[in-house]
Amino acid sequence: MLKASDNPPGQAPADVSIREFEGRPACPTGAAKLRRWWVAHTKPRQEKALAWDIFRSGGSYFLPLYEAARRSRGRSWKTMLPLFPGYLFLCCNDDGPTEALKTNRIAGLIQVADQARLIEELSAIQRLLASKLAIDPYPSLKRGAACRICRGPLAGLEGRVERRKGHVRFIVNVTILGQGAMVELDADTLEPCA
Repeated sequence: MLKASDNPPGQAPADVSIREFEGRPACPTGAAKLRRWWVAHTKPRQEKALAWDIFRSGGSYFLPLYEAARRSRGRSWKTMLPLFPGYLFLCCNDDGPTEALKTNRIAGLIQVADQARLIEELSAIQRLLASKLAIDPYPSLKRGAACRICRGPLAGLEGRVERRKGHVRFIVNVTILGQGAMVELDADTLEPCA
């Protein structure tokens, strides 16, 4: 199990909005061109190793990680896990994916047809992570009421709402993966989308 300091940064470059990522190559040998997002479907349990490879080469990526409590043999600990197991988001020029494929950690690449939509969805995930609220992976895209957070640190963020076990959960999806993330909120912080 990795110590917290052994985990790769959740994104590179750090402390930059997803909307401001530059189309840096996944390897510094290529010239920066137009920004384009790709979804790397990694080999099993290779998300963090791929992130480290891209980070060390100076490339741009987004790997949302969340803290999870684990327990085994009477011992408990916390670990950082990928919010979307098996996936890493690359932001690079057209040569970047070729360089990332050379790491031998990628099972396949998914081309993103709707770049603007992916950027919006990843920006929402980035805001959820920055809020420091407890985040859980949400694996399916069940239909729910579209809503907007009307106040607090996540004000303006749009997603869906569901009730589970008496709690209101706000869900943000990444459509291309068919997955998302959820946080528990007070119902009075939500308003329906028009």
